[in-house]
Amino acid sequence: MPTGGGKTLASLRFALHHAKERGLDRIIYIIPFTSIIDQNAKVVRDVLEPADAPQDRGRVVLEHHGSLTPEQQTWREKVLCENWDAPVIYTTMVQLLEALFGAGTRGARRMHQLSRAVLVFDEVQTLPVKCAHLFNNAINFLAEQCRTTVLLCTATQPLLHGVDPAKGAIRLASKPELMPDVGQLFKALQRVAVNDRRKAGGWADQEVAELAAAEMQSSGSCLVIVNTKVSARRIFELCASVLAPDAVFHLSTDMCPAHRKARLAALIARLNEGLPTLCVSTQLIEAGVDVDFGCVIRFMAGLDSMAQAAGRCNRNGRRVTGSVHIVNPQVENLDKLPDILQGRNAALRVLDEFRQKPERFDDDLLSPTAMHAYYRYYFFDRAGAMSYALTAGDAAQADTLLNLLSLNTDSVNEYARQQASAPPLFFRQAFMTATTGEPA
Repeated sequence: MPTGGGKTLASLRFALHHAKERGLDRIIYIIPFTSIIDQNAKVVRDVLEPADAPQDRGRVVLEHHGSLTPEQQTWREKVLCENWDAPVIYTTMVQLLEALFGAGTRGARRMHQLSRAVLVFDEVQTLPVKCAHLFNNAINFLAEQCRTTVLLCTATQPLLHGVDPAKGAIRLASKPELMPDVGQLFKALQRVAVNDRRKAGGWADQEVAELAAAEMQSSGSCLVIVNTKVSARRIFELCASVLAPDAVFHLSTDMCPAHRKARLAALIARLNEGLPTLCVSTQLIEAGVDVDFGCVIRFMAGLDSMAQAAGRCNRNGRRVTGSVHIVNPQVENLDKLPDILQGRNAALRVLDEFRQKPERFDDDLLSPTAMHAYYRYYFFDRAGAMSYALTAGDAAQADTLLNLLSLNTDSVNEYARQQASAPPLFFRQAFMTATTGEPA
């Protein structure tokens, strides 16, 4: 569903009806970032724990994530977090993967609650590529063996069913889409025009700052999303030097969560008042944050990131059409951000093809057809990274987490070489080695 299409309430409606029809026990929302759990959980809590039913307050919706401090939780919530014993649970992808694959017993105590449940994955495109096969195998097990229904929600559906099936591809239902005509839905909710403004030599920071200031003046508000914290700081400083201090905002993962939350609240308040506003942010603002700008400027990245950025533009349909500008920065170092780098390279192919034959992508750079092409390129380039590679160390040889937790090929072959027979074990996984292995 396109960004701003109402996935939170639509998925809740589906999950409630589906759980009732199938006799399932609970609904578990898996959110990628703690920064958006608060707003999504509040929406659902207002529905399921209304003010006129005080007896239900704190008894239906349970939040379990790293941003909750001990003083924010009651003793009852702390106990429930140990085993996820609640009708509706909000947690993170990290907590889910810990429950499925984590060492020790704490995560395992929650795993049985994943059976006979509706799992709603919000912004599933943020799943780390290295976890793709582990995730797919786990989802197949839950759906096929544990009577669990899995709903993947996003505006940019990754091709998790199109990866190597021998290592683990999601086995979708025969008719997996809930919406009968996804293409028509995207056309009906199209609120922005995407402008490919790449140029030879790239955009200097000063040029980006000038474009942002001009767009703020003409559109009322502008959001600039960059790939690195260094770029965010530089462009913010350039904008702040020529605009009113209270009109310019900066968001980055360098900020502590409390500070970032306070600045985001002030930003949303100013946007709601209709005051001229300019924000420079890293990609933390892209997925799930409910903001509405008149214009968005996005540094080149993956097409999924550009689509999520576009979802912050004209989100509430207050304008006829919002403007999204795609620019290529003059100076940018993505060596330590391989996911963004590889995504950008795949997106460049789609943008070049779109320039030549836009009709091939339904004349919309953010259409499902364009996104399908993007993920085909991206997943092909990243196929070798999907098994969670581990480096050689004191306790682990160079291997993959997927192999250690499944066939454990190298160790089994070495045993067979030394003993002239396969290990006399049904389960041959190297759990302890997997626990101590360092990511590559």
